[in-house]
Amino acid sequence: MNRRPSPSQIVDQMYDNDPFSQWLGIVRLEDGAGQSRLEMKIRPEMCNGFGIAHGGIAYALADSALAFAANGHGRLALSISSTISYLKTAKVGDILTTDVEELFLGRKNANYIVRVFNQEGQLIAILNGAVHRSEKLWKL
Repeated sequence: MNRRPSPSQIVDQMYDNDPFSQWLGIVRLEDGAGQSRLEMKIRPEMCNGFGIAHGGIAYALADSALAFAANGHGRLALSISSTISYLKTAKVGDILTTDVEELFLGRKNANYIVRVFNQEGQLIAILNGAVHRSEKLWKL
């Protein structure tokens, strides 16, 4: 008999098969349906020629949070669009944390805001994302 997996079990499957999120050093603090809190430390190899974290690093962290939150509902969800605004820079040693807000959950799509904060609680980036929710259910 197939049981419906919990959000944490879904994210376990996703994370275990996601070498990029693993390379980022993402630590999952909270998994849930429409929720995801992630944490990551900025390392030297994540920085650009200006000595600040490459924009793709904050984007990748926020994108992972979006994916984990959207899939936590139990249906396969894939990103269809996202935009990010950078408000502050991040440097080596900074610890970034995400906070996901589910704005809309429909049958075929959903919309989210992912906020990225540094260790001082300063907002450094905001990602607005939309996902397509397929009919395919996650299984154990």
